[in-house]
Amino acid sequence: MSHVDFTNLVDSPLFTELTRPEIEILKTFFTSAEIPRGKTIFVENMPGESLYLLQAGKVEISQMLAEMDEQVVVTLEAGDIFGEVAVIDKGNRIATARTLEDSTLYSLSHDSFNQLLKEKPRLGLQLTLNIFRIFTGKMRTAKQDYRAMLTNNLAQKS
Repeated sequence: MSHVDFTNLVDSPLFTELTRPEIEILKTFFTSAEIPRGKTIFVENMPGESLYLLQAGKVEISQMLAEMDEQVVVTLEAGDIFGEVAVIDKGNRIATARTLEDSTLYSLSHDSFNQLLKEKPRLGLQLTLNIFRIFTGKMRTAKQDYRAMLTNNLAQKS
């Protein structure tokens, strides 16, 4: 594990409405890991336990469509957040995450998130709101993408 440094990530939506001193406090709840290219971070349908903030590198998010048929959903870059629901709901992952290049990840575990809520409730509440905003933004985008796909399919059948 290496040092957590949010310096180049202060504009992340994860830190919306947080002061620099609050971000300094928040980083003490995160851990850092260097993940080599081609490694799996988590697998679809396995229990989730952490959210991830990509400090450097690239990560591919994919979903299984059928047995042995995987579809890339999105490629993430520095500053992107993924797996955010796991800190609130330790349910099963809905996708698989793999590194496309050597990457530095900052993670916040479910347990650390709960500790943050107990020790710094106002900071924990703001972080929860930010996680919720990130998640709902992704859901809106997914709905638009799904609608575009359906519209495309209907146009092709006409």
